Amino acid sequence: MKTHRLILAALAGSLLAGCGASSPIGLVDVQRIASNWPEYQNYQAQLQQDEQQIAASRAPLADKRRAAAGLQIKYAQITLRLTQEIKDAASKVAAQKNLKLVVTREGVGYGGTDITPDVETAMNITEKATPSPSP
Repeated sequence: MKTHRLILAALAGSLLAGCGASSPIGLVDVQRIASNWPEYQNYQAQLQQDEQQIAASRAPLADKRRAAAGLQIKYAQITLRLTQEIKDAASKVAAQKNLKLVVTREGVGYGGTDITPDVETAMNITEKATPSPSP
């Protein structure tokens, strides 16, 4: 879970980097994208599996630490690539909608235009249906 939060924070921070400072403003819900994006979900599952394999290994502690460090590097590179994909899609949507600034939904109380569905469409992500509340 800690790694999940770190990846989401990296994605959110990267979206904020390089944005202009004038209106209109677009909002992207990075958590929603992550929860609907099969590629991201697959990497998260693989990361958990890899972490569990290292922990369960009978290798010496030094070997486990080296393996964990290698895993960190691998998933940092993957995170950068996934972040860039979100940034590219958000930039494309922002240009189409003439937005001057795109920020992440996290931490924004109100205002702005939610472009998350458009970013998901640009990334070929299908939103998962949420169950209806029972009466």
